[in-house]
Amino acid sequence: MLRHGRSEFDVFLLGLEEEYERSQSQVDTFREAIRESNVPKVLPEASAEILKDIAATTYSDFDGEQVPYVTTEELHFLSIPKGSLDPDERLQIESHVTHTYNFLTQIPWTANLARVADIAHGHHEKLNGTGHPRGVEANEIAIQTRIMTVSDIFDALTASDRPYKKALSAERAVEILDMEAKAGMLDRTVVDLVLASEVHRKILDTDWQQL
Repeated sequence: MLRHGRSEFDVFLLGLEEEYERSQSQVDTFREAIRESNVPKVLPEASAEILKDIAATTYSDFDGEQVPYVTTEELHFLSIPKGSLDPDERLQIESHVTHTYNFLTQIPWTANLARVADIAHGHHEKLNGTGHPRGVEANEIAIQTRIMTVSDIFDALTASDRPYKKALSAERAVEILDMEAKAGMLDRTVVDLVLASEVHRKILDTDWQQL
């Protein structure tokens, strides 16, 4: 103000306020994009593009160093196109089926339970070969495994004790089972039998110790 006078200071102050508003708007946009991208779902193309802009934007830290808004590692996980797991994490999660099989094969089952390990081993397989860990198709999936698969999916969708996701309603879980049956992933007869028996509602409405 001493050097340039009041009028020039007002111009400077106005420019400073406009720059602040632009920066604040950008930060709000970036924050909302990160929150959206952090939700496990299919990532829209627009979100993928803005994440690149966020990663390319920096700010000055207390030491005067330029620091990116998000790190390379953070960008990697935020940019996962579907869900929230990268390929390595997904393989680790899916490996629980193999661990289950290896554990169960160590148990000396009686003759009537001799196939327990094989039945459990396939409960993440799909009739069209898109499941894991072996990617086998319908002719290699036993009826007992098909029943276990439908039960496991319904339980996973409606369970209320999982910290990483909210439980879905029974109605929504049924819709998903129906969609997967239509897509050729689940056994349509098994799905229809479960729904017709309404055993899924009994499980949700009754203490399991009373069943």
